[in-house]
Amino acid sequence: MISARETTKTTSFFAPRRELGRTGFIASVLGAGDLADRSLPLETCVATLRRAIDAGLNVVDTAPGYEDGYSEQIVGQAVKGVRERLFIVSKIDDLLAPVAPQIENSLRRLELEYTDAFVFHGLSDMATLEKLMAPGGGFDQLADCIKAGKTRFGGISSHNPDVLKVAIEAGLCDIAMFPVGPFVDERYITDTLPLCKARGVGSICFKTFGAGKLLGDTVGYNQPLQRRPRGKLSSGGVNDAVAVLPRLTVQECLHYTLTLDPDVALLGLSFPNEQDQAFAAAQTFRPLTAEAMVDIRTRAVEARQGKGPCWWNPDPEA
Repeated sequence: MISARETTKTTSFFAPRRELGRTGFIASVLGAGDLADRSLPLETCVATLRRAIDAGLNVVDTAPGYEDGYSEQIVGQAVKGVRERLFIVSKIDDLLAPVAPQIENSLRRLELEYTDAFVFHGLSDMATLEKLMAPGGGFDQLADCIKAGKTRFGGISSHNPDVLKVAIEAGLCDIAMFPVGPFVDERYITDTLPLCKARGVGSICFKTFGAGKLLGDTVGYNQPLQRRPRGKLSSGGVNDAVAVLPRLTVQECLHYTLTLDPDVALLGLSFPNEQDQAFAAAQTFRPLTAEAMVDIRTRAVEARQGKGPCWWNPDPEA
């Protein structure tokens, strides 16, 4: 196991590059997503996230449901002393429950007075969106929390381009979180990304590696080819797994996403070796040609075959 001391060794690679929608925050091209793993000591997870922050990443994503609050605890410890230069996003997991108590519980775990954003997590059903949009519903409650200083901005994360369209056009999103990568529903790229840019909505995009499906023989997040519960079990940060099925490289996947130009590409970065591969790929980025994009997208279709459903697409089996 890599020690916390070794984990903190890194170099500052990234500088803020672009305003995140209309928030006024200048974000780094990469962001650090959920890296919680209860099989590892808290101090190791904290040091791993701090390693990404020290490399210059300034957007940090978490949620109460990531390892039952462990992710928020990790983030809270990792951002001590540097909180003011970060954009911290957490989520409202129980979509139809009162919003304020959920935010208060998250802030307690984070040991923060406020986050930069809270978003409704996995809001992918139109009927649920309509309930949240109703007078006195979730969006009104979130607006009250913003007025109270518990968070600065709001929005949604979603696995449904139609839900994203309605929410963004209704002016409900300061930021939107959605899949962008070599294997996603094309509407995220052709419709959602341009709509975000047109409406001044910050785009924080995930699934660059297709939950690991595009990089190796896994149903998701470096797990074997078998169905499993949602709980995130990490790879252990090893490099010696041999993939038999078709796959893409970290560089191909990340360069594909960066060519599409979301405000932030949100990556897991759960281990130093994963961080190093992603950082190296980002450092060598040049926008891909149209021919290269088609080639990667075509091979991504092959690379995801036989690796379980892609729950981030409206048709998970497509």
